[in-house]
Amino acid sequence: MTRQQRTAWWFVAPVLAIIALVFILPTLLALALSVTDYSIYAFADWSNLRFVGFDNFTGLLATPLFWRALGNTALFAGLGVPMAIGASLAAALLLHDATVRWKPLWRVALFAPYVTSVVATAIVWRFLLNTRYGLINHALGLVGIGPVDWLGDPHASIPAILLFVTWKIFGYNMIVFTAALSVVPQDLMEAARLDGASRWGRFRHVTLPAIGPTLLLAAVMSVAGFLQLFAEPYVMTMGGPAQSTVTILYFMFDEGFKWWNLGQSSAVALILFLLILAVTAVQTRIGRRYEWL
Repeated sequence: MTRQQRTAWWFVAPVLAIIALVFILPTLLALALSVTDYSIYAFADWSNLRFVGFDNFTGLLATPLFWRALGNTALFAGLGVPMAIGASLAAALLLHDATVRWKPLWRVALFAPYVTSVVATAIVWRFLLNTRYGLINHALGLVGIGPVDWLGDPHASIPAILLFVTWKIFGYNMIVFTAALSVVPQDLMEAARLDGASRWGRFRHVTLPAIGPTLLLAAVMSVAGFLQLFAEPYVMTMGGPAQSTVTILYFMFDEGFKWWNLGQSSAVALILFLLILAVTAVQTRIGRRYEWL
């Protein structure tokens, strides 16, 4: 190993140590706990800790709430990812337009929700979605639509939370898309315009291929984020009504810190890890098929 290589390793060693301590070690511990019956009783007496093999995983497969949480999570991701990315890309395209004034102000205003506290903004949205005195129902009443029990109706709870989550996170991808749009080849755009291509045609055949890798990155990050949704349903609905907003991470939290079944909670964490890994692999494969990488 050369002196330059040794110097490089010394520079990256602190970062690698932090990654190992914060990410790799907890993952290995969760994997170890997932095959035990580790619970609150093990805190008092380690002799209560037993190796149970795959019993935690088979127990989860026989738990209806686990499947309900998995279905809710899939619904959140399936509806939320297109909503979030669509809103982010639309905002970025609008801000990229040369006719828009005060662009820095709009970027800051639209990005601000992303950096605000999840709990604080969720509480504010609970008031906005209130059935009796919420501003959203008041606005619906102005156009002749009756009040909607946004957080108390199982059919409206997921759309209400998705509306909040989209508003909360779309600013980050908007900034990323804005940066990607700034490097779209303008000579190709001008050539397409001179050839008579419509605005949609220029977006589809010039802009979209140019920002393809960025779009794939946003999709991967958004899917991973929605599969780990927890704080929003926890603060806004506590998993209700009728368990309609219980996500897989919410279920894992309850198993681990409400019922103290830490072994089974670790098994849920491992399943979620494998699920995110599989979905990311599929997204990457699709991106390579369309030559976006």
